Amino acid sequence: MAQVKVYITLKPSLLDAQGKVVQGALHQLGYDGVEQVRIGKYVEMTVGDGPQRDTQIAEMCEKLLANPVIEDYRYEVLA
Repeated sequence: MAQVKVYITLKPSLLDAQGKVVQGALHQLGYDGVEQVRIGKYVEMTVGDGPQRDTQIAEMCEKLLANPVIEDYRYEVLA
């Protein structure tokens, strides 16, 4: 079994409205040095070992975890 960490973010060309709201709130709290905030998703899962593991992880990301039209994803497999 291996632990997988999946990081999902909006594509850079898209406006991150939630990030803008957080950035504004940080500025109101006095953190004026924050220039940009991007909000994403983080998923951890444990998967079985096997020759198709990476293919299956990519399929899970593309079919359910991320929206490939507007989001990018990357993942790490920890031994």
